[in-house]
Amino acid sequence: MVDVGQHNQVPEHAVLDEAGVETLLADYDIDRTDLPKITRRDPALPDDAEVGDVIEITRDSRTAERALVYRLVVES
Repeated sequence: MVDVGQHNQVPEHAVLDEAGVETLLADYDIDRTDLPKITRRDPALPDDAEVGDVIEITRDSRTAERALVYRLVVES
């Protein structure tokens, strides 16, 4: 079985710590539930991701070196 998280086409996924989540939510003046969702079953998620966690995804970008996007882990 292929480990999708190690594939070179899958961007880095990391669980954001609680301090980072609070900063993110304050910067954008949003609630956790306003974030786009990602299901717990997504194979790209880190093994330690749990429902309710916020995932930071680091993608390559043509206009900026990298782009950060955030997703809330939900049950499928």
